[in-house]
Amino acid sequence: MSSNDSLARLAAVIESRKPALGGDPDKSYVARLLHKGPDAFLKKIGEEATETVMAAKDADHGGDRSKIVYEVADLWFHTMIALAHYELSPLDVIAELERREGISGIEEKALRKVQSRESGQV
Repeated sequence: MSSNDSLARLAAVIESRKPALGGDPDKSYVARLLHKGPDAFLKKIGEEATETVMAAKDADHGGDRSKIVYEVADLWFHTMIALAHYELSPLDVIAELERREGISGIEEKALRKVQSRESGQV
């Protein structure tokens, strides 16, 4: 079983929990976050990102490294809720990562700066 399958199954569950598709905010955490709107799930993404950083810092000082995995799982989960809200999927992210494969991160960042300047979005 591939990780893409796991992500696709989770994305399908999240999609099914959208209030517009019958997801009940009283019975589903995902439906509740989606019902509350972007501020709710974006706040959770910020919290989970912070908890991921804290788990990594703890691991640097002898803490349990498995906590990093736990926090990253929470971060990914809440990020997938955001993707669903914006009509995107994990496959869109995977496609972007594949597009970047073999490209130097330094070169890619420099290219984005040039493109941003050219479009006047500095």
